[in-house]
Amino acid sequence: MIKTGNPVISIYTEMTPNPETMKFVANKLLYPGKSIDFADESLAGPSPLAKELFSFPFIKSVFIASNFVTLTKTAETEDWQDVIPTIKQFLKDYLENGGAVINEDEIVLQKSDATNNISADDDDVVKRIKELLENYVKPAVEMDGGAIQFKSYDDGVVNLMLQGSCSGCPSSMITLKAGIEGMMKRMIPEVKEVVAEAE
Repeated sequence: MIKTGNPVISIYTEMTPNPETMKFVANKLLYPGKSIDFADESLAGPSPLAKELFSFPFIKSVFIASNFVTLTKTAETEDWQDVIPTIKQFLKDYLENGGAVINEDEIVLQKSDATNNISADDDDVVKRIKELLENYVKPAVEMDGGAIQFKSYDDGVVNLMLQGSCSGCPSSMITLKAGIEGMMKRMIPEVKEVVAEAE
């Protein structure tokens, strides 16, 4: 008998620059056009999927975006290769059975300034910073399983928030300083420095 209804889900993994994180990519959109970071289990309320993932003892944080989940393991946990098959099978079963990824109703709306969305209140420099993040930075860091959110701009200093694999990644400061800061200084002369905070 052929089972019909739910599509077959395939999951593959991608290494990230952060050795503690692994990106699990699905052939299905999980959170289209958005991302959400659960730095620990206590914050996982809005995501039934994140709650389930935290039931694995080696999972430290969960980041969900478009068609992937980036998981950060605890430092003392065995090698990723030992746990990847288990996680892949769990995600495949969960998604094939129609499990909920995010309950939008439960997400407490973050302050609008913590997003890359351009608002009418933004001044010209902030608009250009957000456009640069959206068009150039976001696609690159998503490939590595992370996200970077705009926090604030004040007197030449851009404050960003690192999420997913970017948070705690040894190479994220190089990316931030050599990559993002360099590009912003070239394209937006008002920008003097880019700093970051991890969630």
